[in-house]
Amino acid sequence: MTDAPGDAGQGDASGPRNPKRRGGSLTGRALILALVAVTLFVALIVPVRTWLAQRAEIAQLRADVEAVRDRVADLQIQKERWEDPAFVAAEARRRLHFVLPGEIGYVTLGTQTAEELAAEQAASDAAPWYAALWGATQEVDSPAKETAKKAEAP
Repeated sequence: MTDAPGDAGQGDASGPRNPKRRGGSLTGRALILALVAVTLFVALIVPVRTWLAQRAEIAQLRADVEAVRDRVADLQIQKERWEDPAFVAAEARRRLHFVLPGEIGYVTLGTQTAEELAAEQAASDAAPWYAALWGATQEVDSPAKETAKKAEAP
């Protein structure tokens, strides 16, 4: 059946006769929805980023507090040790070479290891800084030697 001239507006709404209803086009409602979604996203970026930064800072501060608590516990143990007179006497004997009455104290000299002696020897054998500087200045000031070396090379 063919459409009569009077039936022109009663056809299928999705057909080519109705230009307002094209498939796949962006409608006004979709545009407003997209605009609202983008606005919400932009509005929430800063608070969410701040919240995440604060959470990271809180975690770091909790770790710092735990480290300080461990340090305090270690210091309390050390304080309790120093309150013991036997510990104090032992530390005085060890660190200050104290002896009890009637004892003879001995101090051994030259108890360095071979590595320590080698390090001291190497440090004393090294030329002073000004000798190295003077040698570098002498080399820069004598370009004739470098020219002679370059001429002999080829």
